[in-house]
Amino acid sequence: MNPQTETQQVRVLFGPGLRESVASEVRRLGASRVLVLATPQQCDAASEIAGRLGSLAAGVFCKAAMHTPVEITKLALDHVRETNTDCLIAIGGGSTTGLGKAIAWHTDLPQIVIPTTYAGSEATPILGQTENGIKTTLSDPKVLPEVILYDPELVVSLPVAMTVTSALNAMAHAAEALYAKDRTPETDALARKGLEALVGGLPAVLKNPGHLAAREATQRGAWACGTVLGRVGMALHHKLCHTLGGSFDLPHAETHAVILPHAIAYNARAAAAELQPVCDLLGGSNAGTALHRFARSMNAPLALRDLGLNESDLDEAAELATTKPYPNPQPVTRGDIRALLQAVWAGDPPIE
Repeated sequence: MNPQTETQQVRVLFGPGLRESVASEVRRLGASRVLVLATPQQCDAASEIAGRLGSLAAGVFCKAAMHTPVEITKLALDHVRETNTDCLIAIGGGSTTGLGKAIAWHTDLPQIVIPTTYAGSEATPILGQTENGIKTTLSDPKVLPEVILYDPELVVSLPVAMTVTSALNAMAHAAEALYAKDRTPETDALARKGLEALVGGLPAVLKNPGHLAAREATQRGAWACGTVLGRVGMALHHKLCHTLGGSFDLPHAETHAVILPHAIAYNARAAAAELQPVCDLLGGSNAGTALHRFARSMNAPLALRDLGLNESDLDEAAELATTKPYPNPQPVTRGDIRALLQAVWAGDPPIE
């Protein structure tokens, strides 16, 4: 029997080989016409899942893209109608999960998610979408998947670089949850659990990417981080990442990895006590600097310029990130954010 947890009506399973039981999960939902979603790069994985479904499969749709473009969702909705789909399976990372959520938001179809990264978005009722170069988010219970299958065999082949950036992306959810305006003792505990699992498991995974127990530990960390993301409001870090991703088309996980130490160092000015669990795990006295040191030790990307952002874009990015107010422990000013972005662009250490 696979370890299981049920939260917010979500069935969550962990264990090697879980993808092989996908047909039984579909039947458990009472579905019979399943559309399998993936990115173009993971179409083979989608086809494998469709093969396991046999007569339950209505087809595959392999056009998921970063930041969930609305135009792709419209194409997928047409395909859903044409195939009389009554259930969605998303296999992949945040891009594919986002497409499944976007379809569910319009149709309320049940979703099964089989993550192949540590994005964590599968554990949240949050949907981020991009239209006309602007990324917006919404929260709705009907976009929360019904079933999540964490199969560590599917992340064994995740490249080391992607493993690191995806894990840092997950850690960002937990770090910001620690100082969220609406945090609770329960969300604090969940955030610490996620951080501990990823900080403890990630070095072991990098040492031996095929270590299934270590991979499962990091998946459990990603689930905890994703779950807490869905329960509290996020602040500066996520605002910056949505701005850079949606308006400048930067890669999602890499952007989170690069921004994280700087946003946390910025907010540590006002929330050092709340961020103490990060220092307890990683050492040092500033949570942002500690995360920067950890990211560097994992050979994570450290500079926005290496992700393709032009220095000439920084003024616009700072303007977009400060146009609308949002809750944040440290007051947000355009000048401060412009200085932060300059440091991130150059790959400098965080400004404490």
